[in-house]
Amino acid sequence: MNIVDIPTDSADEQSVGDARLVLGSLVEPGSRRLHELVAAYGPVEALDRLAAGHESGPLAEAAALRLHGRAPAEFAARLRERADRLGVRVVTPESGEWPSRLAELRHISVDGPNPVDRDTYPPQCLWLRGPHRLDDAVERSVSMVGARANTLYGQYAATELGYGLADRGWTVVSGGAYGIDAIAHRAALSAGGLTVAVLACGVDRPYPLSNTALFDQIAEEGLLISEWPPGTAPFKLRFLVRNRVIAALSRGTLLVEAAARSGARQTLRRARQLRRAAMAVPGPITSQASVGCHEELRREPHEPVRLIATVEQVLEEVGGIGELAPVPRGASRPTDALEPVEQQLVDAVPRRGGAYAEQIAADAGVSLRAALAVLPSLALRGHLREHGGGYARPLPARHKP
Repeated sequence: MNIVDIPTDSADEQSVGDARLVLGSLVEPGSRRLHELVAAYGPVEALDRLAAGHESGPLAEAAALRLHGRAPAEFAARLRERADRLGVRVVTPESGEWPSRLAELRHISVDGPNPVDRDTYPPQCLWLRGPHRLDDAVERSVSMVGARANTLYGQYAATELGYGLADRGWTVVSGGAYGIDAIAHRAALSAGGLTVAVLACGVDRPYPLSNTALFDQIAEEGLLISEWPPGTAPFKLRFLVRNRVIAALSRGTLLVEAAARSGARQTLRRARQLRRAAMAVPGPITSQASVGCHEELRREPHEPVRLIATVEQVLEEVGGIGELAPVPRGASRPTDALEPVEQQLVDAVPRRGGAYAEQIAADAGVSLRAALAVLPSLALRGHLREHGGGYARPLPARHKP
């Protein structure tokens, strides 16, 4: 039976799933007009209207070109057959493992001629390779993105943060690209953790080719996902379209190295638009590879991007209540516990030789009575030593008998 002949109110789960995967293949992902059509009629009738020529305009014309006169049922069967042959599965908004966070993408669409900013709506379906449920995999996840041409500093930062997050049970989401993306994926895998690669092409078509072995490992131990059906080529615009999904899947996005002009910064912008944690790792002020991070960190308070230096700081941004990063502190010193007057007196004792109590009190700016009351205790506790009727600094450890 042709799925376009099935009324919406009696369409079974298979029919809806087939309609979703056909719609997702006929129209580029994120289309506002397609989202509106499906919202109005449901996926089955929306496909029926497109296939029967009841819709007009660019959306209908683009769909007709890809459908190329084929019946939607035949189109769906071929997609399913290819997916089965490749070991790929399809999930839709009606699937149990569909991540609910993706629904928020409809809120960030911006009117205007730019399709990247206008067509930000949730995917019609996702194609997956890997053994894990998608919703479980991304429930506790952080996206890590950054420069393709990373520096050694960026490699170190991405490795430490990616490994640390995975080691603490968090999924690392990225785009599978050269540089920071690949480093983050490998770090998570090295920790024995879970990583998800969101591709801008078919999950059977690794891009870049040099990351083929990495993609194969992710498909075995994590998840490869795409909005595009198998065989789809990685066009430039698709990377920008894909970035909204990277941001939407996770609780927050972390930028690790980015030049002034960087696609990774667009992913961070999506995270801000979605009101997710937006984070960036600072770099050397002399590094062009960190200019984009520094510009993001200079944003106004109403668009904050948090500076990140440790895994604990990431978890403070994306974790539950009470998951606070420890405050960095320098090495403790024996004088840290001294009272203010005691510290003044210790500071007033000459570093060479000694001094009498009167001179120490005068230099410290305290009364002689206060000095006489405190100096013996300081000597007893080892902060000073008695010296010729006065007081001196302790001898270095190597000089002590």
